[in-house]
Amino acid sequence: MDVLSQLLYQLVNGFVWGLIIALIALGLSLIFGLIEVVNIAHGSLYMLGAVLAWYVAEFTGSFWLALAVAPVGVGLVGLLVERVVLRPIEDRPIITIIATFGVLLIIQQGVLGVFGGAPRRIAAPFIQNFPLMGVGYPVYRVFVAIVSLLAIGTLWVFLQWTKFGLWMRAVRQNREMALALGIPTHQVYMATFGLGSAMAALGGVLAAPIVTVEFQMGLKMLVTAFMVAVIGGLGSLGGSLVAALLIGELEGLLSVVIEPTHARVVSLLLMAVVLLWKPEGIMGKSKA
Repeated sequence: MDVLSQLLYQLVNGFVWGLIIALIALGLSLIFGLIEVVNIAHGSLYMLGAVLAWYVAEFTGSFWLALAVAPVGVGLVGLLVERVVLRPIEDRPIITIIATFGVLLIIQQGVLGVFGGAPRRIAAPFIQNFPLMGVGYPVYRVFVAIVSLLAIGTLWVFLQWTKFGLWMRAVRQNREMALALGIPTHQVYMATFGLGSAMAALGGVLAAPIVTVEFQMGLKMLVTAFMVAVIGGLGSLGGSLVAALLIGELEGLLSVVIEPTHARVVSLLLMAVVLLWKPEGIMGKSKA
């Protein structure tokens, strides 16, 4: 494969992986933008989605059932975390960071105890390839891109055109006014955390046939998701999507000429430059 073919191949790969990152980072930004919780446990929810999908696929033999069950199951976990752990301390930002870090440790150690430490794989539902610049490209990755785009589009429609989406936007704009208008803010908070958790889990399920499933996989993704959320602007869903695609494409293209680890270093340098240029992120709103 010549250099031009490699670049095109990695360009497509970067787009697919960028969409997976976007799903996870959008969930993170949604939670922060509405309830202003820096959710350190978000990466572990991504991992939990992949692990739960592995169990469902292993016992039923159906990836499609895993794709349906895992995001719902992790979304319910998110509802429970918000209701039991975060609601009593929702007005204490530093304590919520410590609490979500505790949730991360509980989930990670719980998965280690049940799932074990050995990496495992989920078989992709599609094993076919199609020709791309003379090389076979997995059909499954195209499927991942389509599902991710549909999920992101559905989220946008939900936020813009549904009553509950209107409530979520109202609470984000002015919590006190929304409460005065009779909007059930606590229900909105709980649903938001559950929705963000489900999006992280969906990313985990889609990534599981591409990467190995293991109990520490969420740590690396947590760093990536925060990097994307910060570059895009904390709380900005559009910014998170743009930043995720930029990071995915940048690291994919750089991996043609340098090691993936070095490509990540370049991404971190990019984040530093963006924050020096615009501390609020690409599409974040300045406090001034």
